[in-house]
Amino acid sequence: MTTPVRDLPLLLLGQGADPASERGVDCPGELPPASDPRLVERAAAAKAALGDRVFVLGHHYQRDEVIRFADVTGDSFKLAQQAAARPEAPYVVFCGVHFMAESADILTAAHQRVILPDLGAGCSMADMATFDQVEECWDVLEDAGIADDVVPVTYMNSSADIKGFVGRHGGVVCTSSNARRALEWAYSKGKKVLFLPDQHLGRNTAVLEMGFSLDDCVVYSPHRRDGGLDHRQLRDAKMILWRGHCSVHGRFSKESVDDVRARVPGVNVLVHPECRHEVVTAADRIGSTEYIIKAIEAAEPGSSWAVGTELNLVRRLANAHPDKNVMFLDKTVCYCSTMNRIDLPHLVMSLETLARGEVENVITVDEETAHYARVALDQMLALP
Repeated sequence: MTTPVRDLPLLLLGQGADPASERGVDCPGELPPASDPRLVERAAAAKAALGDRVFVLGHHYQRDEVIRFADVTGDSFKLAQQAAARPEAPYVVFCGVHFMAESADILTAAHQRVILPDLGAGCSMADMATFDQVEECWDVLEDAGIADDVVPVTYMNSSADIKGFVGRHGGVVCTSSNARRALEWAYSKGKKVLFLPDQHLGRNTAVLEMGFSLDDCVVYSPHRRDGGLDHRQLRDAKMILWRGHCSVHGRFSKESVDDVRARVPGVNVLVHPECRHEVVTAADRIGSTEYIIKAIEAAEPGSSWAVGTELNLVRRLANAHPDKNVMFLDKTVCYCSTMNRIDLPHLVMSLETLARGEVENVITVDEETAHYARVALDQMLALP
């Protein structure tokens, strides 16, 4: 079987789209001006006109103005599952980012169309591992004589191409909630793991939950010859981490933790496992987006929480729990810039376009890639 070559050209905003990458930027249709005071009314009217024909999904990191129109909110995998559970809706409007819409397309029925309101809503982490780069990495592992011992594991926050690669090579997809289970399964099948594309989730899970040492982990850089590693380093490693990270969670620092502890007596520091190792080891609690939400909901009234995750969610949690002191971990405001491309004007454009009988910004994964990505996703669902 031959695999397609997928280049990742640099695209200027508004000047083209690459449907096989996270960097699509076309925005068909007439976008209402952001200052339009009737946007809320227009969104409600279009959604009502569509009725059960449309199912709107909203990721936790979306703006409040978008979340208010979501039929379901959640993290990326929960939303993809929810889309698959609503086969009666021919249109799924995914208010999230590109890789999430791809996963929804893979898991939904053939007659359903997944729409991303702005094709420029990509993911910097997913962009850090391209198909060709990972193919080259596998060649390096083969040259080192260890490929047969390596099981690839990819985080949900990766493109369909990478999920498909992992499925072809007998691997599995994971979320931040089940990363340990996925790794335990992988080590039952092989001696080493190639973890894509977020090095921090891989490292934190291996070291903090599975008893590995930092020396058991090496980082493969796609921008250096042979990943910047020699064959001995690859043979000695148990965990080969891809040099990728989340631009939001990666900005939190140990200094952020020290600063909030100095300013807020008795504060609980709660962070996502995509944060750096020195941040999670300094925190009080670590967990996925859903874990963070449940932790705040269950917290004692009057308690203080500094949360290391995306600001839209932190602000929403603070507003929902005024009896608790919920704050952002860093002093610097930190939204997910690509997630925030899905704003009310883009949502209105998508809903009104559908109401007119036109379908734009459809996310479609090719049949072969979808098949192997589904293999890796199904393996995750089969984890004990």
